[in-house]
Formats: sequence, C-alpha cells, structure tokens
Amino acid sequence: MKTDKQIVEAVKDGQRKGQDLMVSRYGQEVFAMIARLVTDMMDAEELTQDTFLRAFSRIDSYDAQQASLGTWLCRIAYRLTLDFMKRRRPNIISIEDSDVWQTDISDEELEAELSTGREERIHRLEQLIDDLPYDERLLLTLHYFENRPLDECSFIMDTTPHALANRLFRIRRKLYKQLQKNDNV
Repeated sequence: MKTDKQIVEAVKDGQRKGQDLMVSRYGQEVFAMIARLVTDMMDAEELTQDTFLRAFSRIDSYDAQQASLGTWLCRIAYRLTLDFMKRRRPNIISIEDSDVWQTDISDEELEAELSTGREERIHRLEQLIDDLPYDERLLLTLHYFENRPLDECSFIMDTTPHALANRLFRIRRKLYKQLQKNDNV
C-alpha cells in the first residue's frame, strides 16, 4: 500500500497510477463532503471530479507539513463547492446580520436542547440545518458529521479555529432559537 507521500510523488511525475490511487483513496471522502451540501448528485459528482483535476494540476502546492492529503483535498473541494453554491444561491443572509442568534442561554442548556432524542425534534433540526446558508452547513458537516477537529476545519475553510468555534456557537444558538420558535407555534 502506497503512502500519501508516494502518491503525491507519482502524481507530480505525471503517473496515471498515482492519480488513480489518490482518487480511490480519497474520492469517497471528498464526494461525501460535497454531497452533504449539494442536493443534485450529478453536481456533487462533477464537483468531485473538478476537485481532483484541480489537485492534479496544483499538486506542487501541496505541503504535507500543513495538512494531510485528505484535508488538502477537502480544502480544494470546499472552495469549489463554495463557489458553486454562491452562483446558485446569491442572496444569503448571514447569522451575524440577524438577531435570531442573540438569546440568553447557557452552553449546557443549549447543548441539552439541541441533542434531545425526540424523533420529531431531530427531524425538525435536520430541516433547519438543510435551510442554513451553505457555509454554515459546511462547517456543521465538517465538524459534527465528519468529526473533524477545529484546526483541520480551519485549514479547509481558511480561517482560525477560534473564529470557527465562535461561528459554531452562534449557529447552535440560531438553531436553538428556531427550534424554540417552532415549538411555540
């Protein structure tokens, strides 16, 4: 089994086998991340292909000291997906532009409320997540669904772990407020 370093070297040398190995090792991971954000599977497949084409053409910029090969590929996929989503849904209101997230609730209450096991509440939470702006959905996908640590998410999203921690907190508050609003209707 070839190491990531060997795969990168093979791709740099223009070997088709290196490209095939990269796709077979990381294709599913990249596709899964994109598919959680893009509703049309044909679009997700095309974005996955575009990710690998971009990676092959820019393999010289890969630095194993900064991130693993899989994380680097996810960063490329993130940027391509973000561009794609911006073209699709240009009128997004950020949570920072809304007072929805501003509520007095402790971290413990927030976590307990969002992690409740009631089936109808889980379904509603999934709907609310689907309605989030694409960048917020991607952050939730990377951190909670793919269990990536904040430093890895920050590399993919090109920001700091502290900024992402703050965004995650605001997104959770926003979801909590929307769940509360739904419960009171």
